[in-house]
Amino acid sequence: MRVFSGVLFAAVAITGGLAADRAAAAPDEIQVYTEDMDDPGQFGLELHTNYVLKGATAPSFDGEMRSEHRLQVTPEFSYGLTRTLEAGLYLPVAMSSGGDLYGNGARLRLKYIAPHADGAYIFWGLNGEYGYSASRVSESRTGLELRPIVGYRDARWLVAFNPILDMELSGNASREPNFEPALKVSHATGEGVHAGVEYYGEYGPINHLVPAGERAHYFYGVLDIDIKGFDINLGIGRGVENAADKWVAKAIVAFPFR
Repeated sequence: MRVFSGVLFAAVAITGGLAADRAAAAPDEIQVYTEDMDDPGQFGLELHTNYVLKGATAPSFDGEMRSEHRLQVTPEFSYGLTRTLEAGLYLPVAMSSGGDLYGNGARLRLKYIAPHADGAYIFWGLNGEYGYSASRVSESRTGLELRPIVGYRDARWLVAFNPILDMELSGNASREPNFEPALKVSHATGEGVHAGVEYYGEYGPINHLVPAGERAHYFYGVLDIDIKGFDINLGIGRGVENAADKWVAKAIVAFPFR
């Protein structure tokens, strides 16, 4: 178990030696979606938290909140509509490096996971989000995200891939979807514990992706812990190549309403 976890975290650190500059700052939600769903008629609550340990100190657009030492806390409320549909609401809040607290908008989502038999290893679905963002964190006040979900899960392994399309819908921003792939691979290392790696990329507009040398990449070493009904995701991320933020700590806590 220690060897496997050490290899994963070492891979993140070694890959991190490639750093440069650019790209978007850490979002309020850093997560790869899987087939997890609320049961019909059931409420859920997750608390997303991340803190930029070392990041961008200059804004990428006028009025942007400084990224370095920014704390973001986002409660996510969810409700199971049917066995295949789940609705959600995000209410992101951020604290600046100076200690000021801001509400940064709201987003609604609808998640679909295709029916699959008990014991099936393959899952797939689609998540859609529409929301409003404060001008402190986005040049576009409204946006839309389409997140396909495909993956494999057995007793020991989880592999999940989200080829995300992110679209800005207002302001002077382009309406062309941006391709932002996300991938997670984790392995059981003990009772209720998985260790793994998450990857998040920024590849630019889907119809003319930016050259490979201009893309931004983030790698996170993560632990997923199930303890007394709480599902906890902990991670340390390293931004490489053109990533705006170089080191980000994150945590997601799902409360045991299920």
